[in-house]
Amino acid sequence: MTISKLREKLKRREISARELVEEYIQRISEVDPSINAFLKVTSEKALLEADQIDKSVASGNPLPPLAGVPIAIKDNLCTKGVRTTCSSRMLENFVPPYESTVTERLWSAGAVLLGKTNLDEFAMGSSTETSAFGATSNPWNPSKVPGGSSGGSAAAVASGECLAALGSDTGGSIRQPASFCGVVGLKPTYGRVSRWGLVAFASSLDQVGPFANCVADSAELLNVIAGHDPRDSTSLNVPVPDYCAELLKPLKGLRVGLISQCFDQKGLATNVKNSVLKAASQLEVLGAELIDISCPRFNDGIATYYVIAPSEASSNLARYDGVKYGFRSEGAENLAEMMAASRAGGFGSEVKRRILIGTYALSAGYVDAYYKKAQQVRTLIRRDFDNAFTQVDILLTPTAPTTAFQAGAHSNDPLAMYLSDLLTIPANLAGLPAISLPCGFDEGGMPIGLQLISNVLEEKRLLQVAYQYEQAADVMKDRPKGEFIL
Repeated sequence: MTISKLREKLKRREISARELVEEYIQRISEVDPSINAFLKVTSEKALLEADQIDKSVASGNPLPPLAGVPIAIKDNLCTKGVRTTCSSRMLENFVPPYESTVTERLWSAGAVLLGKTNLDEFAMGSSTETSAFGATSNPWNPSKVPGGSSGGSAAAVASGECLAALGSDTGGSIRQPASFCGVVGLKPTYGRVSRWGLVAFASSLDQVGPFANCVADSAELLNVIAGHDPRDSTSLNVPVPDYCAELLKPLKGLRVGLISQCFDQKGLATNVKNSVLKAASQLEVLGAELIDISCPRFNDGIATYYVIAPSEASSNLARYDGVKYGFRSEGAENLAEMMAASRAGGFGSEVKRRILIGTYALSAGYVDAYYKKAQQVRTLIRRDFDNAFTQVDILLTPTAPTTAFQAGAHSNDPLAMYLSDLLTIPANLAGLPAISLPCGFDEGGMPIGLQLISNVLEEKRLLQVAYQYEQAADVMKDRPKGEFIL
């Protein structure tokens, strides 16, 4: 069911918000023990919110845009009165006294909170295996990962445990799990959506965005969460268009660029490449012109990211010292010992690894060689994109080099894990909007993701192209049946 269809059913009283929420709570109870998408299910809160929607319908009041929509929230977004852990022992008992801007906007638009979803600890990972509260499984095949770091949100949408969800994307953490789980994942322009109330990983890269089963639902969610927020100093103070307004607009004359560096990757699976190129041909049938584009520094993105992101993480996570809030180790004889023991006991191994990398890159004698140099390369990557957008309107790549890999396959090989974000990271470094949507399946029936990238603040065009492809290709019509896929 899409958001627009749900809205109509509520208006016509064919279903009540309570009935809908009860159905989703039942679905969670049936499948989540095997998937572990949710860290916390807020059943009581959701039913109370649903009852308010039903009262509004009975009174004949106009319904807000997301009335009754059951939504899950990645557990690094603060929700007032509901525990927010970032899947870390460090914040295991943290209950925010305030609401993040994006969730506040969702509730104001009538959405209903079903619960908080699992993630890689502090959003650092690509498989949702580094969570302190257990790994999440892929609903298509539980022996495989759902991607990360927003794997819980992607898996919850894919398995029918919620209608939509929010995630955060620092280097691909919405798009890569969307690809692995066969759903739509959108990363907006940096600054288009407020980060206030998002627990920071890398502040110059983090961006909040939606997961949904279709492009139209992604557009409806972006309509609600986008917009200026004076509490976020990086928030863009520009008007928010209606992202649904031009979904039906034809693609005739649109120029689509195929980034050559993406299709020449050594690790790109043949089935992924063929499926994405087939999707490009479908856009050509719809009236678009395909153009080969070179972004010479595209493949430098991953090395650049793994200096900048850990450096910012090292700074952001310095606040967790066992003094002000968060996990505190007991029994230390002095303050220094207590702080060291608290950080050692509160953080998992991947978070510690990135803190060490970042601290080293920022240390005296190395900051110019590493952090400053990475920022210079970041500028060059952005210039490559700027040049590309003088020639084309949209860029097209695979979302990930492969489909979902086996759980545990990269647990002892951090570099292999990092390479799964190879194709998504450059858009974050340049602050560009990008979307992943299904474009096919591999031989084992696992989804393949198509990534589209547009210029800054051109989400409207991005969603238009994605919608037109989605409607024409209708990939999910003949989808294989996954173990927990409806």
